[in-house]
Amino acid sequence: MVNRVNDIAWQARQGSVAAIIQVLNERLANSGVRTRAIYHDGVLQILCEASTLDKLEQSTLVKQIQQILESIQPRNLRKVNINSRIVQEQQLLWLEEIIRDPENQLLWSEEIILEQPNIFQKLIKNYQEQKTEAGKIHLSKTQLSKPIPINNKSKNYAWNWRLFSLSLSLLLLLLSLIIYAVLNGKLQNPWLPETTSSLTPTAKSSNSEDSFTIAVRIANQASDAGKIAKTSTQWLEIAANWQRASDLMANVPPSHSRYQEAQIRTKLYKKYSEAAQKEAEKSKDVGM
Repeated sequence: MVNRVNDIAWQARQGSVAAIIQVLNERLANSGVRTRAIYHDGVLQILCEASTLDKLEQSTLVKQIQQILESIQPRNLRKVNINSRIVQEQQLLWLEEIIRDPENQLLWSEEIILEQPNIFQKLIKNYQEQKTEAGKIHLSKTQLSKPIPINNKSKNYAWNWRLFSLSLSLLLLLLSLIIYAVLNGKLQNPWLPETTSSLTPTAKSSNSEDSFTIAVRIANQASDAGKIAKTSTQWLEIAANWQRASDLMANVPPSHSRYQEAQIRTKLYKKYSEAAQKEAEKSKDVGM
């Protein structure tokens, strides 16, 4: 198991207030703003302090903090209240002071709602974390099983390993961005024609090509619906559409020019259907 005691980004994503504060302070360091935070009644209360008023301009600072928090995606965190004031001496009970006398304690206060990733974005995020953890485990085992002597050869090996790790990380990041863009309808899938207008006259007349195109259209509709779905009924409908798209892809015959691609998408759509079914169960439990 990888030791994540020093992985601040991972701890912040798990909802650690201390880690969230550290990330905020690191990214706001150039602006001269320091932050403190505490959970209170289901809301993350953030206190922003600076030595001068110009560093606490409300619209700019609120936008920065919201972007930072949404990039972290802290678990189970949705409501955030941002407070600001000129820096004061350390106060252990600063939140109580603000609640008791907000007009004299604060310059301004604003509550924001963090945008939550949908189920498919969460799947991509989990995949990236699993890849990162697997890489760390492999590297740790290599270091333990074969100590590397300090010489020119080991230095070259270490440098080559860093280059390889960096290249692999960039490749995974690029792949994740492409998948994210395709699932959110921001990028046309380079493998598939999204409409029947790109089909040849011969292909238009074949049942196999019609099934392929219909499956793509249904998959796109299911992906769009997943961005706004909230109820168990809506998620069940999305799951059914993903399954229907998977079944249509499975019907593409081996003679089809995109048969291998259809086989890959058959499995992919089935996984999305299962994910939507799980989301429906979660929504059902919440509504009970």
